[in-house]
Amino acid sequence: MIQVLTPTNCVSGPPPKTDLDGMATRSTSRKASKPTQESALHQLHRASQFASDLFAGETHGMNITPRQFAVLQTIMADEGLSQTDLVLRTGIDRSTIADIVRRMQTKGLIKRKRTKADARVYAVSLTDKSRKVMVKAVPSAARADEKLLSALTSTERARLIQYLGKITNEAESQAHD
Repeated sequence: MIQVLTPTNCVSGPPPKTDLDGMATRSTSRKASKPTQESALHQLHRASQFASDLFAGETHGMNITPRQFAVLQTIMADEGLSQTDLVLRTGIDRSTIADIVRRMQTKGLIKRKRTKADARVYAVSLTDKSRKVMVKAVPSAARADEKLLSALTSTERARLIQYLGKITNEAESQAHD
């Protein structure tokens, strides 16, 4: 990996410690460089990592991922949806939804049944096992959300959700063009 030195990232002193992949490890004594702090892509990635860690911590032992939780929550709100409906309601792409549904069916969390209206379409529903998981997972996910957003005021939280929605809606509209 080649690092381009610029006036903003050139620091004198010993080279940074690296992990097994040669990537710089976190340093508690230095703050991130200003260009990194101002990068929306980098900050969103860091926030996503933090959110995933919080979710994993709060749902420890439930054996579900944030995406699986989103799918289960969507099905819980409207049982009998098709996989296409799940794509539209969650924003998760078609191939990923197919993989998530397959994995959750294998784990006994969802059932798929062909619809009467169109034999090519499967209706997806929860199982007793997933209902039990969701009884625990819903409050756990809410705690993770609360911890994630704890540094923000209620107004800032609402704005953040609004701005993230605006970004994802724009991305989806560009994908359909």
